[in-house]
Amino acid sequence: MKLVKQFAVVAISAFTITSCIKVEVGDEIVGGGGTDTTATNRVLNGTIDQSRTLSKGTWTLKGYVYVNNGAVLTIEPGTIIKSDVADKGALIIERGSKLIADGRADAPIVFTSGKAVGERAPGDWGGIILLGNAPTNRPTSPAPIIEGGVNRPYGGTIANDNSGILRYVRIEFSGIAAEPGSEINGLTLGGIGSGTVIENVQVSYGGDDAYEFFGGTVNCKNLVAFATMDDDFDFDFGYTGKIQNAVSLRDKPADTDQANGIECDNNGAGDASEPFTRPELSNFTLIGPYDTTGSNSNHGFSNRWRKATRFVFRNSLLIGHRKAGFSMETALTAQAYKDGQSEFKNNIVAVYAKPYNVAGGAETVFATADLVKTKAEAEGTRTLASRDDVQLTDPFNLTSPNFLPKAGSPALTGASFTGMDAFFTPTTYIGAFGTTNWVQGWASFNPKNNAY
Repeated sequence: MKLVKQFAVVAISAFTITSCIKVEVGDEIVGGGGTDTTATNRVLNGTIDQSRTLSKGTWTLKGYVYVNNGAVLTIEPGTIIKSDVADKGALIIERGSKLIADGRADAPIVFTSGKAVGERAPGDWGGIILLGNAPTNRPTSPAPIIEGGVNRPYGGTIANDNSGILRYVRIEFSGIAAEPGSEINGLTLGGIGSGTVIENVQVSYGGDDAYEFFGGTVNCKNLVAFATMDDDFDFDFGYTGKIQNAVSLRDKPADTDQANGIECDNNGAGDASEPFTRPELSNFTLIGPYDTTGSNSNHGFSNRWRKATRFVFRNSLLIGHRKAGFSMETALTAQAYKDGQSEFKNNIVAVYAKPYNVAGGAETVFATADLVKTKAEAEGTRTLASRDDVQLTDPFNLTSPNFLPKAGSPALTGASFTGMDAFFTPTTYIGAFGTTNWVQGWASFNPKNNAY
């Protein structure tokens, strides 16, 4: 019988483990240090308060698992972690602890549903939550509590805080609602610092956002969001990191909330709290549903910059979203763009309607969307009549997409990295791909049918 939130302390001196191990009553002991090398104890549950390594193989994530007390959880390349079907799992790395999930292109680490082929769906389990000590624009005392019902704090004053490594990792079918209106994202990053490595990560069929950044300074490369129910990339509470090379492809279903390629707010109040949320983003390819027939009406914007946010968005493709492409809401958001504190440069916009949109007070700064278009096009952006004019190879394929530009595609030229940080590797092409398919070999666009 599962006893929620009740833990026992067990001493295992016979195995030379002298520290206390916290486990959920009635479940297997998992908190010990060392490396697990047998297939007889491959259940991950309770609280992990000593460093340990999960050997390659298949593991079961049972319930909410917390890593704390400075412990480091290391996962070997090629490991598969499935959520328990009845006791849906989530992995929470608390402040001061680390997750080292360092896969390889030929041996990615996969977090996925415990259900069988054909039965997997968004919300089959929770997701991964990393909590760090990097700055946010929320008070530090008391520290803010991360959403998702896990009741743990995040944020601090250490900009280069290190929460570990996520590299060549897939996160599939996440997004359980821990409480009404507070689902767990595929990858939740609360106050994560720039010492953390996040590269080559894919979130697929997430029941909430694919990625949500709550403050922090972490930089990322090569992110994939596939068939997300809510936003693909969500930024809040003073996130100031940098991301290069990211692609999102939406399926027809969506959440009950507005589902966008990017949603971004300074904070919930929409005030001028500092540091301002100001993600620096380059080489994004954001793709909406192929057509509106059968698509959920909540599919929204390619870019939805809201609530006093700031942003840098450059060298990117906005394709096929149904409500608008580049949208600004609130006067403070629009004013920052007008004054040059935000940037939208050298992009391609090819959506169904309203390539540019102003709402929610942004009209007081830009009286019409045409004024936004004029500024964007003066700064290197091109507005195309049709999504097909972008000429990507097979971008709307929902089982084996190819995002590379065709020969003669306008996306092959027009990038500019003038004034950008050295973190960004200059390209000549617009969007996440030129002639190299960096998702090949480790990403999967058919996880419903993968044999795990």
